[in-house]
Amino acid sequence: MEQTLWRKGGRRETKLPPWGKGRGDNADARPLIETKYPGGIRGVGGKLTLHASVFALSCGTFMKIFIDGKFYSERDAKISVFDHGLLYGDGVFEGIRAYNGRVFKLKEHVDRLFYSAKAILLRIPLSPERISGAVIASCRANKIRDGYIRLVVTRGVGTLGLGPHSCKKPSVIIIADKIQLYPQRLYQSGMEIVTVPTVRNLHSAVNPAVKSLNYLNNILAKIEANNAGVEEAVMLNSEGYVAECTGDNLFIVKNGALLTPPLSAGALYGITRQTVIELAEEAGLKVSEPDLTRYDLFNADECFLTGTGAEIMPVIRIDGREIGDGRPGTITRKLEEAYHVLTKAAGEPI
Repeated sequence: MEQTLWRKGGRRETKLPPWGKGRGDNADARPLIETKYPGGIRGVGGKLTLHASVFALSCGTFMKIFIDGKFYSERDAKISVFDHGLLYGDGVFEGIRAYNGRVFKLKEHVDRLFYSAKAILLRIPLSPERISGAVIASCRANKIRDGYIRLVVTRGVGTLGLGPHSCKKPSVIIIADKIQLYPQRLYQSGMEIVTVPTVRNLHSAVNPAVKSLNYLNNILAKIEANNAGVEEAVMLNSEGYVAECTGDNLFIVKNGALLTPPLSAGALYGITRQTVIELAEEAGLKVSEPDLTRYDLFNADECFLTGTGAEIMPVIRIDGREIGDGRPGTITRKLEEAYHVLTKAAGEPI
């Protein structure tokens, strides 16, 4: 990596070549930091631009947020109020983890982003390789070794009408930061959850497989969980079978076997879910995906949740019923340990 630094007017400056044209909303942002990556950053294109408003970021003072090929400070990172991602929740997103200087399951997350976009006829303006490179660049820019990356694609600026035909240019936004989804104490003691009245979206409506910016279905269920005094909730589908939780997939252990609702029940195609299934199979556990009811949950030996943000969260009580002996189970702990070992060694280097 080549980097040039000099002083101008008594102030240290670093210059970067522009990485694409600027956004209209931030057209006055002045490039200050320029870094050349010979051969490109994993297909991103080899050019990266930081701006005057984020110069202090080189000292780690502020966050650098990627918007359409450029980095901005948290204060100056803006999109139009006419973006349909804001007006209608029209867009898709991914939540990604970085561990030990590596981005975990980056390809799987980027692939799922493109699958979601295809399902809603949203054309992402960057290739998967460039998106991946931008994620890596965002982690580098923010000095992230262990953190959380939010990758967002909005429909773009349009009119106040519902139709997306007026949105000519989708926007790509990347925020590389930290996340603490649940209190740390719950990972030790286990979590209590409840079943809520709000059911999971129908496949014939907004398909649960689409990770869209319209998360109101999950948010309403989350509100009901919080009103009940707990952090998370079980969501059923329209037939009364367990789908998933508001932000996590759900597993139970029964007689030494691992069970999780099928994707057809309304569960998200969870990347952590699939990782846990693979770890369980490697450990010799039987894994199945049957339709599950609340009865099955109540009578499970163990229960836990999985998700990129949540990682693996033990569940010890559901709707007032104690699960197993009321403590995080042995299989849950073994899978949790295997998962953390994997995340420390696997992933795309930052």
